[in-house]
Amino acid sequence: MARAPLNSLQTFVAAAQAQNLTRAAERLHLTVSALSHQMRLLEERVDCKLFVRGPRGLKLTAEGQRLLDNVAPHLEAIEDALKPLCARCDNTLSLSSMPSMTSSWLLPRLPGFVANHPEVELNLDSSIELVDFADGRCDAALRYGMGEWPGLIVELLIEEWLTPVASPALLAGRKPPRLGELGKLPLLGPEDIWQNWFALHGGRAPRRYVASFNDAESRQRAALGGLGVALGRTTMVRPLIEAGQLVTLFPEMMKGNRAHYLVYPERSRKHAGFMAFREWLLDEAARFRAVPPAGLVKRPRQTARAARIRKRA
Repeated sequence: MARAPLNSLQTFVAAAQAQNLTRAAERLHLTVSALSHQMRLLEERVDCKLFVRGPRGLKLTAEGQRLLDNVAPHLEAIEDALKPLCARCDNTLSLSSMPSMTSSWLLPRLPGFVANHPEVELNLDSSIELVDFADGRCDAALRYGMGEWPGLIVELLIEEWLTPVASPALLAGRKPPRLGELGKLPLLGPEDIWQNWFALHGGRAPRRYVASFNDAESRQRAALGGLGVALGRTTMVRPLIEAGQLVTLFPEMMKGNRAHYLVYPERSRKHAGFMAFREWLLDEAARFRAVPPAGLVKRPRQTARAARIRKRA
């Protein structure tokens, strides 16, 4: 005889208790289609209807109610049995972070967290891949985006600002450019973010760009190598500016339409190691926001045209 479909039973109990597929899917960090698929598999297995779907949500059939009464207590008993074992893992924290954020911002600060919390073992996965929290292998993620991750807790860390940066070697022997003359220098694309910059701060875009890159890290490396001027993200270029490897051309900046966030499921609130990391991380982000380095002073100017096109940045 085939084994009991535990995944389908778990989704069935969640759907029966929520009486709503959307709420149940959010609770399990699944899509509604994935949850519906599990329900169909279970109904095929038991060869009967378990739910009646109506305009007000789900209603259990008589067979569905009997299954819920028999299964739910056992699933709760399994969860209770696992709780003491899970408590032993409270000091092991699994975190996913974007590679650029990891190398430029997180890693230089991590020694402070480790020194204050030597009991926490941190497993860091540096990846651009979205995290599937449903498998339980990851406790939280640092992500760059619009802040829209349904079914998860999302906390703002740092808003991103862009500013023109270049290597000292590129600017050596050149007359310091005025803000409106930036287009005369060799610029590193993509073109669209520069269009937003010129719309906001004035000046004329060049006829051609020296090179164009589809990711911020490559663009930053090109600027470090003296290839041209890049619009650098402050979270990435700030340590290079402080080290003298890059210089800012102007104090003016442009706000990006994306930001850095801490993202995690509700279950992580019960994780002692994560809650210690969260408190430390939010404090570090607040420190970063509060103390801009010399040469980076946010003085954005807004125009009507810039407001219309800033979303393309």
